[in-house]
Amino acid sequence: MHTIEPFYNWLEMYSASEDPRSPLFGAENSFSHYTHNIYGYYIHPQWDDIDSETLFIKILFADYETGYSIIEFIGEWNDALNNDIMQLKRNILDPLISEGIKHFILIGENVFNFHGSDDSYYEEWFEDIEDGWISAIGFQDFVLSEMKNYHLDYYINYGGSLEQINWRTFSPKHLFTLVDGMIQKRLGA
Repeated sequence: MHTIEPFYNWLEMYSASEDPRSPLFGAENSFSHYTHNIYGYYIHPQWDDIDSETLFIKILFADYETGYSIIEFIGEWNDALNNDIMQLKRNILDPLISEGIKHFILIGENVFNFHGSDDSYYEEWFEDIEDGWISAIGFQDFVLSEMKNYHLDYYINYGGSLEQINWRTFSPKHLFTLVDGMIQKRLGA
């Protein structure tokens, strides 16, 4: 797992650690000193800590004017034992929402498992972004299936055409425009 790095191609356009409006402003990540691990397996030091033992993130992009953020994840999303959604909501999402972010693109290619609990934090998140949306791209099918078992598909848009997006080939703005268009079609249907 230590070789799985966050996506770097947008780093010249945005860095959460250099963004004074970001909840990760001032975060210092080593390029060579491994400090975080998931179940005893070290992860690449560029992943950011959200106060969870099993889930780490990288805010790849935030556009406050348009109101969207793209967040990449690694690890096990475990609401049952670690209440990861609470950590994510309080430490990352609430500060972003207070800065005007109301559209969230979650990249989950490196989420290896999901353990649900109740949906109250997802419901709160959904209500906090009244005119916005939450989308999930690249999550493995069994992770999405488990999320659906906890009815998170009520709050998070995923599957279908969203799973066909080769997101790395887009700029952040174009990715947002594409995902927004897909979600607007779903809402209009």
